[in-house]
Amino acid sequence: MDNQLKEIVGATLAAIGTIISAVSTIPAKSEKMEKLFDGLDIVGNSLQGTGNALQADGQSGPSLEKVGNEIQAIGNSIVVAGLTLDLENENEEKLVIAGNWLQALGGAAALGDEFEDPTAAGQIFNINGNLLQSIGNSLQAYGGTINLKEKERGGSEESANNIIAVGSWIQAVGSVLSLIGTIQEENQEISSESSEENNEPDSKSSVWLNEELL
Repeated sequence: MDNQLKEIVGATLAAIGTIISAVSTIPAKSEKMEKLFDGLDIVGNSLQGTGNALQADGQSGPSLEKVGNEIQAIGNSIVVAGLTLDLENENEEKLVIAGNWLQALGGAAALGDEFEDPTAAGQIFNINGNLLQSIGNSLQAYGGTINLKEKERGGSEESANNIIAVGSWIQAVGSVLSLIGTIQEENQEISSESSEENNEPDSKSSVWLNEELL
């Protein structure tokens, strides 16, 4: 799999994962639905982590975008650990919060990279996409923190869950925008590479021409 394809596939998986995770924030009306949504959240974050790792691997050299994707992949892995490991409820939530903060940091790092090349295709989509993902993850982490405090007080978790849900959907919109931007950017790179290959003179013809001139 070449680098352009890795980035497109990675962005696609990340977008699908964020949408699945956002769906899991819909209020469950039964215990069965709650378990289903918990499973969806795990699947969604796993897809996001895989997608971000693929995008990082598709970056040919060191860059803020590569570092940002790596941080996001680590953040997703921590969230998955918080959702799956058999820990005390408080520790599980702390892991999820930490994972969301890391994803927000990764999104901010990737955002910084987009300002370096103003001529790149899909830049507007990538800027808005990374910005929304960073905001969305920050809201999820903030909502998780409020949720944890409300549980300690014995208060209602509804407002905190609403913040988490809004953050999840903002992140989902951002990931879709980033996918569009990535497709445009990678298509531009593929077109540029094809043009360079077509414009290269045939080596045998060049040798023959030089011999004739001599």
